[in-house]
Amino acid sequence: MQPNSQPKQANPKPVLSNPVHCLAFGFGSGLAPKAPGTFGTLAAVPLFLLLSSLSLSEYLYVVIFASVVGIYFCGQTAKDLQVHDHPGIVWDEFVGFWITMIAVPVSWWSLVLGFALFRLFDIWKPWPIKWVDKHVHGGFGIMLDDVLAGLLALGSLHLLIYLIS
Repeated sequence: MQPNSQPKQANPKPVLSNPVHCLAFGFGSGLAPKAPGTFGTLAAVPLFLLLSSLSLSEYLYVVIFASVVGIYFCGQTAKDLQVHDHPGIVWDEFVGFWITMIAVPVSWWSLVLGFALFRLFDIWKPWPIKWVDKHVHGGFGIMLDDVLAGLLALGSLHLLIYLIS
């Protein structure tokens, strides 16, 4: 069965009762009726604050692990909902934001700037993000465009921090 390109409205009860779907939907943050990606990124912030107490190597292990399992979470949820990259699937936004914040000193302005840069690249989708979004499918494709957006935001954020310092 070919997945639909039009997203179906996700039913909150099955999404939140299935652990894989619950994680893919960012603990329910992806159920927001408007801007689920933005709400998913917002939901990633408190978890980032918890993760920021880890050493850099521990943080990187968590981000890599979250990226790898995210391929399964996002792919399985898209398959079950029969919609490739359903807007409510926001685990990729969690990981993309966490990538943005790698080795960034935690402050209110770095959180706001990191959030804004990640959302900018995730929405704007400059090359190669747009190409990946259109041509790479399944859980890997769902994750990869946000990983790339996170990497662009990470580089931009570190450049801004360097220029401000």
